[in-house]
Amino acid sequence: MKATELRQFYHKELDPIYGKEEASHFFKLSMEKYCDIVPIDLALQPDIAITKTQEGKMFAALSRLLKHEPIQYILGSAHFMDMDFKVAPGVLIPRPETEELVRMIIEEHQDREKLKVLDIGTGSGCIAIGLSKNLNQAHVTAWDVSEEALQIANQNNDRLQSKVNFEERDVLTFKNKSEATFDIIVSNPPYVRELEKSEIKDNVKLHEPELALFVPDHDPLVFYRAIGQLAKQSLKANGSLYFEINQYLGAETKTLLKDELGFTTVILIPDMFGNDRFLKAYI
Repeated sequence: MKATELRQFYHKELDPIYGKEEASHFFKLSMEKYCDIVPIDLALQPDIAITKTQEGKMFAALSRLLKHEPIQYILGSAHFMDMDFKVAPGVLIPRPETEELVRMIIEEHQDREKLKVLDIGTGSGCIAIGLSKNLNQAHVTAWDVSEEALQIANQNNDRLQSKVNFEERDVLTFKNKSEATFDIIVSNPPYVRELEKSEIKDNVKLHEPELALFVPDHDPLVFYRAIGQLAKQSLKANGSLYFEINQYLGAETKTLLKDELGFTTVILIPDMFGNDRFLKAYI
């Protein structure tokens, strides 16, 4: 089979589901992964021959895409902070908005040294490793309640030659007994309400871990409350708390931190799309 024939078949099957642009993106990623053919070679040699083995892998990937499985799980990796992170169904796929958060933290603290950082709900480890690789001599600790997620995070830690200390802990039950330790606490906790499930695409809803996505409608800020309480005890006097948040609950989350938990300064920050997406707070 020629590459151009395979491309046409991908578009025939995927365009009705994902649209032409995304289907083309999936095809190029799959060709690079399974056929070792990069986009420039596809453009220069559209009729390049595909072996039977490569063809089989491409059709297997297509079959999974037709079931709305995320391309990152199919390929086994996701690009984040100029690095490729291993991902699997046990961890949330890193988002561009989360990279925005990491870059914001780096920009604000790039001139400081030996910062102590805590990432809560680390998943693949993308936030923790992104900070560890870009903050000067930072000591980064990362927690997750999922043993499966921590296995993947540790693999990323080794592959990317980072030095994050990963720990299995549940922030909802953790009782802090230590003195103020951290300069930065950051978290992208679960924040999608059950009532918002209908807005979530099938490739997310059907395949990414519910544990990392959803919170109950009756208490959607449960993780922000627990992490905020921990931060009040664990941040140093000049420490910073950073959150990625539900865009529909920006005002409510800000009120929680300022009025209920007593943070003196709470700043709501929009993402690249103009949605309320991040909070920065100081004791």
